[in-house]
Amino acid sequence: MARDDLTDLKAFVAVAEERSFTRAAARMGVTASALSHTIRALEERLGIRLLARTTRSVSTTEAGDRLFRAVGPHLEQIQGEIDALSAFRDTPSGTLRISTGDHAAEMVLRPKLARFLPRFPDVQVEVSIDNGFVDIVGERYDAGVRLGESVSKDMIAVRIGPDWRFVVVGAPAYLAHRPAPGLPRELTAHRCVNLRLSSAGALYAWEFEKEGRALEVRVTGQLAFDSIFAVLHAAVDGHGLAYVPEDIARPFLASGQLVSVLDDWCPSIQGYHLYYPNRRLASPAFSAFVETMRYRPGE
Repeated sequence: MARDDLTDLKAFVAVAEERSFTRAAARMGVTASALSHTIRALEERLGIRLLARTTRSVSTTEAGDRLFRAVGPHLEQIQGEIDALSAFRDTPSGTLRISTGDHAAEMVLRPKLARFLPRFPDVQVEVSIDNGFVDIVGERYDAGVRLGESVSKDMIAVRIGPDWRFVVVGAPAYLAHRPAPGLPRELTAHRCVNLRLSSAGALYAWEFEKEGRALEVRVTGQLAFDSIFAVLHAAVDGHGLAYVPEDIARPFLASGQLVSVLDDWCPSIQGYHLYYPNRRLASPAFSAFVETMRYRPGE
């Protein structure tokens, strides 16, 4: 196989997986027009149409689907073996793609990246922020970050942060004109700021537990965001009650800009874990990343 053939096949697989020239081009670091030219040249060389293009979508033809199913897994294996060759380099190198929510990115990944990046200057880390549940295998991430209780059993999970909890908070000005809720069900009488899970599209249900009794409350209000930090700031601004991680609310609670309610209904939950497929071939760069992220109490 000529080198150009392998490059063109990688381009075809990227488009087939993304079903978009724009997304595939961004993934490969080329322009959409250059990628379209590459695919057209491959089709002309083979004498077969591989992709059906419309103004809104791209899909594989019958021949394209057969080619995709035949070569896709092999190209992934080849890339994995090439990545593994970095073990013979003096220092780890390569690109790592991590999917995480904004809270974990700021409170867990950010401080640890400050140690990791200077130590491994040949490793590039791409962090994608998404507060929903992401298919890291289908979306081709090296790993994801999720609360320990939410990690699938077929994944390897490494704890990267301590236990923590959500708290219900509101501005004193907001609570000055209405009684604070004493039970979770009383939240339905309040304006609340919602968090929308971007991948699922659903609003996050507030979760409570006390004396073995667990319940969820779906709240309403005028505002919803897909960032937990925006939810927090909306509460600071007096737009309603918010359900946020205690660590990011702590400075505002200490300053008196926020007060907490329903504390006895807000238990601790398992900390964040880095998770990845158990069949993943760990490169030196990925192994170094996992060890840097690993939670060590007292650090």
